[in-house]
Amino acid sequence: MYTKHFVNPCPDWATALLNGFSQVLLQCNPLCGLCCLLAILLTAPDLIGGALLGALAGLLTAQRRGYTRSDRQSGLYSYNGVLIGLLLSHALPWTAILPPLIIAAGGLSSMLVHQWLKRTGPNSLLPAYTTPFVLLGWAALAMSEPTASSTAVDSNPLFALARGLGQIFLLDQPLAGVLIALGLLIANRYAAAWALLGSALGGSVALLVGAETNAVFNGLYGFNAALAALAFSQTRSQPWRPLLAIALAILLQPGFAHLAVPGLTAPFILACWLLHVGIRASRQPLAHGSRRLHR
Repeated sequence: MYTKHFVNPCPDWATALLNGFSQVLLQCNPLCGLCCLLAILLTAPDLIGGALLGALAGLLTAQRRGYTRSDRQSGLYSYNGVLIGLLLSHALPWTAILPPLIIAAGGLSSMLVHQWLKRTGPNSLLPAYTTPFVLLGWAALAMSEPTASSTAVDSNPLFALARGLGQIFLLDQPLAGVLIALGLLIANRYAAAWALLGSALGGSVALLVGAETNAVFNGLYGFNAALAALAFSQTRSQPWRPLLAIALAILLQPGFAHLAVPGLTAPFILACWLLHVGIRASRQPLAHGSRRLHR
């Protein structure tokens, strides 16, 4: 995750929460986070409470347990809570037990991220990404009743492209994708371009191989590729990295269709881990060769 900080007039707690929303996109920009927050509020207002509650639970847990302030402020302890709150609000009915469940899951995600950072360091070969969200999300979905399949959507390619970004936040409205793209443009135009390309390639390849048309145009084959592209979009001098990340996410996604629960962002995580391992492995022979030359 990126931890670049921006000067802004928001109170510390507001900055941390907004950065939590932007960190879902691997950015650290309060304005980007605000666009993501608006995307949820305007297109799925019934989910906004869960998203905020999950983010706040992660942040307060980190504060209570004395985690590094800079990491708290950059949203590293909130972004999994955002996604968990969205997922639980979407998959479960609003009852008296749901808010405590979101708070518990959001807090647990914060502790999992901390343990990951503590044991691997900031430059880990295998970053946490959204792993706590996936693990806790799978546990919640396994215990919940299956939801009805999505309704038919129009086959407008531009809408499908926008939905590919919106589905990162479990949103299926094109307006959500437009607002998320706007947030990315504010934070990093280069990253925004890669995210759009990832969404476009993910959906296009799915259509070519005969995937369900409704799922394709609902953005379900675009968001993992978009996230994978974002994870490596900072390497401007090596565009092959985000391209390879996109390709890996696309190749891996069908394998998760055989699970009893949705794959969520697991294809994105695994694609990025494989690429990180491959990059590290390719460097080691070069390093060994360099040492031999200097003997």
